[in-house]
Amino acid sequence: MLKKFTVYLVDDDPGVLKALSRLLSTRGYDVKAYTSPEVFLEEYDVTAPGCAVLDVAMPGLDGLELQRMLNALAGSHRPILFLTGRGDIPTSVQAMKAGALDFLTKPVKDNDLLEAISRAEARDADSRELHSELKLIEERVETLTPREREVFLHVVTGRLNKQIASDLGIAEKTIKIHRKQVMDKLGVRNLLDLVRMADKLSLRK
Repeated sequence: MLKKFTVYLVDDDPGVLKALSRLLSTRGYDVKAYTSPEVFLEEYDVTAPGCAVLDVAMPGLDGLELQRMLNALAGSHRPILFLTGRGDIPTSVQAMKAGALDFLTKPVKDNDLLEAISRAEARDADSRELHSELKLIEERVETLTPREREVFLHVVTGRLNKQIASDLGIAEKTIKIHRKQVMDKLGVRNLLDLVRMADKLSLRK
């Protein structure tokens, strides 16, 4: 069962949380609100679809520190939006360089927030689709024997069968057999698809 997209609000101002929660709930979003970044982290689930809307200035962990912690978590690709009452340019640049999707100044207009969250929802879906695709490719690559993996890495760099045979010190006919096995196990039909797969895994040099 697919999990519903959730908006995670983290702001030390209960009034802001209440207003934003009401707005987003009326638009059909699941909303989880936190006045403490630490509590948010304790309940954080990287597998759940959603975006995080973070206040910048908070006691203890501020929004930028929380962003760095989220980015450092394995498997975390959650879109992050920032809300701040202090929209200074250096802070916004720092947040965007670290991957923030948007940086909005309080009091934020309803439409601006809703549009930003809509973009975050689309990015989250794209990221999860890519993550699933990469996971499938990695699982298929794991089925290759050490020799098949060697052949795979040579093929995607553009080496011909006879060149690979010379490099590995085995017969060209054997290379052809390994090459077919690689294509079959990875579920591709031609060299172009094989190269695209390697590019997604960053295996080509």
